[in-house]
Amino acid sequence: MRTRRFIPLLLIAIVPAVSADAATPKKYKNCAALNRVYPHGVGKPRAHDKASGDRVTNFRVSRTVYNANKGKDRDHDGIACEKL
Repeated sequence: MRTRRFIPLLLIAIVPAVSADAATPKKYKNCAALNRVYPHGVGKPRAHDKASGDRVTNFRVSRTVYNANKGKDRDHDGIACEKL
């Protein structure tokens, strides 16, 4: 009897969490639009600045958002629309 009550409660708790993770990231029209939300750009984890070779830390790390906006990474250093 308890099992029958537990399973629906478990499903109610799990389903919203799964659907939130499955949301697709937004693809921005240009860097100006992306920089309104992410002022220093968005990049992959452990991205390095191509010019200096140093690790950059002022951008937002999000692999999913970066992959959706990969075309805006002009110098192919793993950071899209970066600003200093």
